Amino acid sequence: MMLYSKTFIKSHAKEILIIILMITASLPTISWMTDRWFAANSYYSHGILVPFVTFFLIYKKRYTLKELPIESSPWGISLFIYGIILYWLGAILHVYFSSGFSMLLITAGIILHFYGEKIFKVLLFPLLFLIFMIPLPLLVVASICFKLKIIAAQLATYILNIIGLQAVQYSSIIEMRHCDVLVEDSCGGLRSLISLTALASIFAYQLKANLPRKILLFLSAFPIATFTNACRIVFLASISEIFGTNYIQGTLHNISGYMVFAFAFFILYAIKKLIEKK
Repeated sequence: MMLYSKTFIKSHAKEILIIILMITASLPTISWMTDRWFAANSYYSHGILVPFVTFFLIYKKRYTLKELPIESSPWGISLFIYGIILYWLGAILHVYFSSGFSMLLITAGIILHFYGEKIFKVLLFPLLFLIFMIPLPLLVVASICFKLKIIAAQLATYILNIIGLQAVQYSSIIEMRHCDVLVEDSCGGLRSLISLTALASIFAYQLKANLPRKILLFLSAFPIATFTNACRIVFLASISEIFGTNYIQGTLHNISGYMVFAFAFFILYAIKKLIEKK
């Protein structure tokens, strides 16, 4: 094992050195990402898990990778240079999202230059999956949250009226007979949407079907996340209307979030199985 490790390090010394230098230069961006991952009420608390998932996906392809020839692609250096330029522009302007995204371009350039297009194609999805660890800019998050909570409030109001609980929606507020329910940013569904799309991308990657069906499975995450989040609001609004607003605070509010994600996971998994059968 020790001999194999030394042989691996010697044969990949240049790549390892470049990766170490890249990580060292990217420490401010990495620090920014970790701060966002572990921030209170973070929408990217899953971010710390993403690199481990990527490593696992690459590990599963280890036998395929061993069979492929090591080549070099002329696109590697170009992509590497574009990534470096984007990184420094992001760092200078303090746009850390751009710097984070540039790390993917730099990594892609390294793979293309040292290993070639055949190996790059095998590693493409694991590399793209790293996008889910890069937090969106706060202004973009705020804009998406606002739109999602309005959509969730509209859908929840529609469902509440269908089940016989009179409700009227005003922006992000749902007015009912005995209470008013405020759909806050945390209830908009962005957290579950990001997590579910990450999960859907893995399901689509593993799906034994053609590309259109893979895309269909991935895109299904968006309506599933929207619908299940609206169901959560309906549940909490119903409890509030019948028993009072005190019952939807704290534990029940948090548990409902986990229940809704489990429900969304079940629907996504059922759709995956349905697509596989066709």
